[in-house]
Amino acid sequence: MLAPRPTKLRSQRDINLWRIPLQLSLAAIVLFAVTVTFDALDHYRVVRIPTWLTMGSIDDARAILGAMMGAVATVLALIFSVALLVLSMVATLFGPRLLYRFLQDWVTQATIGLFMGTFIYVCLCFLVTHQDADSRFIPQLSLITSWILVVGSFGFLVFYSHRIATSIQNPDMIARIANELHPALIGANARSEAEGTGPVPDDEDVLRRANDGAEISCPTSGYLQHLDHSALVAAAAAAGALIVLRYRPGQFVLRGEPLAAVVPASAGPRLEAAIDRHVAIGAHRTLTQDSEFGIAQIVEIAIRALSPAVNDTFTGVASVDWLGDALLTLAEQPPLQGDWYDRSGELRVWAPAVRIERLVKLAYDQIRQAAATTPAVLIRQLDLARRLAPRVSIPARRALADQVDAIRSMGAMLADLDRRDVETAHDRAHAVTHIFTQS
Repeated sequence: MLAPRPTKLRSQRDINLWRIPLQLSLAAIVLFAVTVTFDALDHYRVVRIPTWLTMGSIDDARAILGAMMGAVATVLALIFSVALLVLSMVATLFGPRLLYRFLQDWVTQATIGLFMGTFIYVCLCFLVTHQDADSRFIPQLSLITSWILVVGSFGFLVFYSHRIATSIQNPDMIARIANELHPALIGANARSEAEGTGPVPDDEDVLRRANDGAEISCPTSGYLQHLDHSALVAAAAAAGALIVLRYRPGQFVLRGEPLAAVVPASAGPRLEAAIDRHVAIGAHRTLTQDSEFGIAQIVEIAIRALSPAVNDTFTGVASVDWLGDALLTLAEQPPLQGDWYDRSGELRVWAPAVRIERLVKLAYDQIRQAAATTPAVLIRQLDLARRLAPRVSIPARRALADQVDAIRSMGAMLADLDRRDVETAHDRAHAVTHIFTQS
């Protein structure tokens, strides 16, 4: 039985490094308000805190709090330094387009938040721990809680260090990208209860109808990140119209270019606001509905690893392996289809579909070119084509067959021994891709 694949994908459109730290800092303030209330009730003899919870005199308490503040502040500065160092390393090794994965990491955010919250809590305890001529206030429960928070924060720091050490390893990063394709594809093709199904439309006919429709211009330049097709279908059905999108998620749209066409043209003014609201345009690509972006991320890691400055053949081979898993996922769960219907089976929203053969080309071309003098990677690409051919569609098989022939033509640049190994791998791959292409 196949292992279950992940079904949820964190949105890349909402990336921040402050939300969890802010929430934990506010939680620390609330916790301090609760504990200091009990301390105040104990001070006025309303309640009794057990004597074994005390942490000594007021001098002892302020000395302990001062030491904890210094330790927590030092480690918090160290965590920020490590986080910036990791981001710089990721930008160098993996590429800047993968930085968002580390900014989204809940462990990094929780670690920063725990130390920030602990620092705020200890500072507040230090402020209320005082002695004057008339009274002395030692918040014993708050002091014990401070100690627990400091110990817990340092314990979580160990987990944070382990997380960082594993997350910057190339195979783990590549595997996570490949695994995220599955929930992305599920979400991209999921249909709401208000949507239906219908026959596969004739794309050329749809585009001809769009030429007579009302053009809706893009208000700003950027990448098309997300289509809320459920909302667009509902709006188009209410207007009795068809929305034809000129671009698919992942493509760049210039300000003022036609983003969509509405058929009939008379429904254009009614649907312009809905299109503007439910078609997200942003400064970067996201994986939510853009399967090409997932492939491109793995390819970028591979070509950086195969560059003369790095020359990491192992990462290049690992990238080819996980690209095979990604292409298999795309073959089993087709990428964005681009046509959505209302409950009656009427086509309401159409967008250019993502073709599997295009993704095969994307997964092969740049790595093949970067590995022109790296036979280990070329042989692994040939072996991958041989293994994938029986499990993908005919268009994808043809694309694989083209790649197999292209790899063989690069063998002239290799030494005789390496060229013979590549030709042997080519013969095995060519036999399989040719048979299944003709089937």
